[in-house]
Amino acid sequence: MAWLLVVVAGLLETGFAICLKLSHGFTRLWPTIAFAAFAMSSFGLLTLSLRKLDVGPAYAVWTGIGASGTAIYGMIFLGEVASTLKIVSIGLVIAGVIGLQLSSPAH
Repeated sequence: MAWLLVVVAGLLETGFAICLKLSHGFTRLWPTIAFAAFAMSSFGLLTLSLRKLDVGPAYAVWTGIGASGTAIYGMIFLGEVASTLKIVSIGLVIAGVIGLQLSSPAH
């Protein structure tokens, strides 16, 4: 259950990063509100998961999901450049996230 919280928190991190861009420096109301909601939810779920998990692997998985999700979203929906190196790098981040999750059993 704790790892599920980390995964959802990572997906919410993707949401807050995207909303941060869409807020244009907190000058647009709704993306700014969405940023705050996603960020608080993401940090809240990560905090709950840390009751059962080691901080290092949990934080690495959270940031890995957020970074990968944000990069993928940017390439698909925001017109960011999708290069072979970028896609391979995202794959390596995801492989690392899986490896960290598998190497750290919950207490």
